[in-house]
Amino acid sequence: MSIHRFLVVVVVLFAMIAWPVGAQYVTQQVGNAGVVDWSSQLLRSTGIGSPNPNLPETAQRAGAIEAAKRVALRNLLETVKGMSLDSETTVRNFMTENDIIVTRVSGIMRNFTVVDTKYMSTGDIEVTIEMPISGALSDALLPQSMGGSLGLAAAVHVCPTCGQPWPANKQVPAGMTLTQGMPPSAPMSASAGAYTGLIVDAKGLGLRPAMAPKILDESGQEVYGSKLVSRDWAVQIGMVGYDKDASRARSNDRVTANPLMVKALRVAGENKADVVVANATAAMIRDAAASQNFLDKCKVMFIVD
Repeated sequence: MSIHRFLVVVVVLFAMIAWPVGAQYVTQQVGNAGVVDWSSQLLRSTGIGSPNPNLPETAQRAGAIEAAKRVALRNLLETVKGMSLDSETTVRNFMTENDIIVTRVSGIMRNFTVVDTKYMSTGDIEVTIEMPISGALSDALLPQSMGGSLGLAAAVHVCPTCGQPWPANKQVPAGMTLTQGMPPSAPMSASAGAYTGLIVDAKGLGLRPAMAPKILDESGQEVYGSKLVSRDWAVQIGMVGYDKDASRARSNDRVTANPLMVKALRVAGENKADVVVANATAAMIRDAAASQNFLDKCKVMFIVD
């Protein structure tokens, strides 16, 4: 076997080994601007700069690097705008409505990190930059009022006579006033132990990542969302973690060591970022979270395609 053929075989074998690992990351390509790595909570973009022939030769490389950084930064900002903030709003739409947010986000983006620099034979220079979604950027984009509404979110309309949840599509008779109550609890396994987080399997449903997604029950009541979390936790680690593999998600630091695993029924919202679970599943989640408080700390992961 020739050396050239041997090298080709080695490269192919390496790609076959490496690809399944990389393929598991939940990423979103935003046009030609850059990539949102939802699994790692990172934004990444690349820019190319050319040397300015009008500069002294000794300054041309530094000038090309700075030009590449400017292009990469512009692409990074476009990447941010391409993200979904929640199931109804994109970051682009949110920023369009608020000039203060535009200024703040633009300033935050300048704190990027250069992760790769390539020097091309043409003299051009390619620079790749990254910055975390969590932290300052999340602080600027997430709702200012979060948390403190667990009871409200879990409450349902209850028949005053029988005490059962009132069907969402059933008309209330004249003279009857529905009361607020908690949904019936689903029985929990005695061997389940204390749950340390929640994993929602939404494979095959077309779920799309967002910064502030929700979990809803069948009647549209919020089981998990911005009303139920600590803003500090949401800013630090993001409201939801994303993965493609349920087994790997079980060992993720966000939810380990004994996560509650449930199936989603469907997705909801214009951006398809929210998940809907069965009412019995919603009751199980509420029961588990009531004693362990893992929802407040954003210990939630979604499994996607």
